[in-house]
Amino acid sequence: MKIGYSFWGFLGTGITDTPDGGRSHRRPLVDALLDRGHQIVFLQANRDLLEAGGDLGGDYLFNDGTPDIDILFLEWRWAIPSRNTTPCGSVGHTCDLHRQAELIRYYTVTRGTPTVIWDKDRKLRAESLWRRSPRVAVCEAAAEPLPGAHKLLFPVDDQRLATADPDQLAAGPREFALGYVGNQYDRDEHFDRFFAPAAAHYDHVVGGKWTDTSRWPHIYFAGRIPFEQVYRVYSDSLATILLLPERYAVVGQVTQRIFEAVLAGCLPLAPSDIRHVDRFVPSELIAASGEEVVERIAYLRRIAGTRRHAELIAACLEGLDLFRLSRQVDALEAVFGTVLRPAPAAHGVA
Repeated sequence: MKIGYSFWGFLGTGITDTPDGGRSHRRPLVDALLDRGHQIVFLQANRDLLEAGGDLGGDYLFNDGTPDIDILFLEWRWAIPSRNTTPCGSVGHTCDLHRQAELIRYYTVTRGTPTVIWDKDRKLRAESLWRRSPRVAVCEAAAEPLPGAHKLLFPVDDQRLATADPDQLAAGPREFALGYVGNQYDRDEHFDRFFAPAAAHYDHVVGGKWTDTSRWPHIYFAGRIPFEQVYRVYSDSLATILLLPERYAVVGQVTQRIFEAVLAGCLPLAPSDIRHVDRFVPSELIAASGEEVVERIAYLRRIAGTRRHAELIAACLEGLDLFRLSRQVDALEAVFGTVLRPAPAAHGVA
């Protein structure tokens, strides 16, 4: 099957000054689809080449036109004022939204091409016409997607899970008691309740784009860091906190931060208001308040390097089975099957 894949981000490490959480899981998903015999053509700009100067080795095909495809697969883009809503060619403009609209008009509307929308940021409105259009399916990276949507979690490579060694991960030295990598976007409430109180007690570091930090003068914000250094931050941190926007927490949408941390041996403390949180982490790592986070970290410091520490890492690795790449490719292929089926014939009335 030939898949036209639209995404706005990178397959490689990209550039530091840009948000793109998909870098941790997009390429493994693409490579797994290719390994299963699918063809893929990317329908947005090659940002790896144009912005990062990266050479993908000719392994991937980009096309800014309208090539023949069997299915359109969109990582959903939304309006961002002063960025993708401005006229083409203007300063600071990105054309991701315009290009997505062009693709939908040509493929989904005009040609009736089966279309799958992956609403990774929960920006597709519940009342969107695409949620009830024939031959269009919506996927969400949530434990409990909206009615009618399909579950497609952020994937983590099976081989990385198979080779992770809890004993080795527990044995490594940790410079920080608490670390976090991610941008501020809509995370202030969780950050204020869970991270800030603990940061007043323990050595910590926060990497990412945080532009409004005046209310937390005691916290060290390192700014954006290169993608390839994310693993290092988590490797240097005993624990992290799964900070989520409210729109993620209510449906149990845990981001790729969980496996970025766990695969580096950094234990993910999870706010108890995340729906189905017990599916992702063991009960010892769930906290209902900042005070409980402080207590959990004190406990983790006491057991650091012990067998119990390794057992907690092992339990978190087991929880990552939900995100296993092979599971997500199976799920995505099943969704492809639903939109590729011929529409049922209409029954006329004599």
